[in-house]
Amino acid sequence: MKAIIPVAGKGTRLRPHTHTTPKVLLNVAGKPIIAHIMDHIPGTKIDHVVFIVGYLKEVFEEWARDRYKNLHMEFIEQKEILGLGHAVGMGLSAEDEEVMIILGDTIFEIDLDAVLSSEYSSLGVQAVKDPSRFGVVVKEDGFIVDLVEKSEHPPSHDAIVGLYFIKHGGLLKQCINGIIADDVTTKGEYQITDALKRMVQQGEKMTTFSIQGWYDCGTALTLLESNRHLLSKQADSGADLAALRKNNIITEPVFIAPDADVKNSIIGPYTSIGPGCTIAASIIQDSIVGDDSDISSGVFERSIIGRHATIRGTANKLNISDHSEITFH
Repeated sequence: MKAIIPVAGKGTRLRPHTHTTPKVLLNVAGKPIIAHIMDHIPGTKIDHVVFIVGYLKEVFEEWARDRYKNLHMEFIEQKEILGLGHAVGMGLSAEDEEVMIILGDTIFEIDLDAVLSSEYSSLGVQAVKDPSRFGVVVKEDGFIVDLVEKSEHPPSHDAIVGLYFIKHGGLLKQCINGIIADDVTTKGEYQITDALKRMVQQGEKMTTFSIQGWYDCGTALTLLESNRHLLSKQADSGADLAALRKNNIITEPVFIAPDADVKNSIIGPYTSIGPGCTIAASIIQDSIVGDDSDISSGVFERSIIGRHATIRGTANKLNISDHSEITFH
């Protein structure tokens, strides 16, 4: 079975970090955003993953091939960002049957096996306060009868949140081709919501499933919030915290990479320290520190520090990208 995962976006709201790193490779709770999704796939009936790539595609492909060596993967470049419908269509063929579509930049908690065993096509939804920012579904007797994309007056609060199990991928391909041919767009882009609506109109039975956890990673603020929630739920703290407490004060939940060198510091709560980091005489709370960063005599809270950064001295809050060097006097 095929899964299609679009990862082509530039992640402009997460600059400066996305100047050098694809959005989906930014770390949250100890591993890249996309890894929180991909690590659920082994053991399911998904045996083929198609990534729709674009911005910094070589960086992403190198990472994926290194981490998932035993998974059949394909990388298709979306040279123009023409919308999610267009991206998904690039990964589909007319012969496709069951297909799972997963957005690559939002973390979910789901029972993937249960979703993949559905009798019907099924979309992940969650009730939201402001549905005008999302595509929404309208249901009758348990089945979707209408889908509306980003309306000022949405007909429901059931937002489509980025997981789509499609029983007939070939029909979705046909419907995507149809909206492109008819130039059906929202804000200049071809949306998958409009193609799914055509599927329903052509008789496709479509249901919904609820998302247990849905973690947005679209901005620095939501990335930190998702880091908090995920650290609170996961059992893996990375390093041996008992050993670290001999020379540090560690307040869980945290993730500290096993090879990180942390001395005479106060770490946590809600802090992720990446592999290869060196932390000395510092206080770091509610923050994400990227791989191979070197921090000494620092005090940071609600901060995102990129990879290979070097920081000397104290600041209250930082949001700095890879290879930055800062010294406070």
